[in-house]
Amino acid sequence: DVQLQASGGGLVQPGGSLTLSCAASGFTFSSLPMTWLRQAPGKRLEWISGIDSGGTRPTYADSVKGRFTISRDNAKNTLYLHMSNLKPEDTAVYYCSKPPSRGKGTLVTVSS
Repeated sequence: DVQLQASGGGLVQPGGSLTLSCAASGFTFSSLPMTWLRQAPGKRLEWISGIDSGGTRPTYADSVKGRFTISRDNAKNTLYLHMSNLKPEDTAVYYCSKPPSRGKGTLVTVSS
C-alpha cells in the first residue's frame, strides 16, 4: 500500500520559516515525481509544488514561488518542503502526494 505521512507542521509567526517532511513507502519513491498540496480552511485543494524523480526540476505555484523550496532525498524515501517568509494566507493543511494518492496532512498555522 502507498503510504505518505507528512510531518513538521505547527504554529509559526508571520515571516517565520518551517520545514515539512513526508515519509513515503509502498512504492518506488525514487522513480516517481512528487507534489505538495494544501487546503486552507473553506477553500479548495491547491497544488503548490512538484519535483521530478531525480530532484533536479522543481516547479512552484505563483503563490509560493520564491518563498518555498521543494526537495527530496531518494535514499531516505523522503520529500521536503522548506517554507520561508510565511504569511497568514499560508495557513492550511499540507499534504504530500504521489498522484493520485494523497497521504495524511500536517497543519501549518501562520499567526501572531
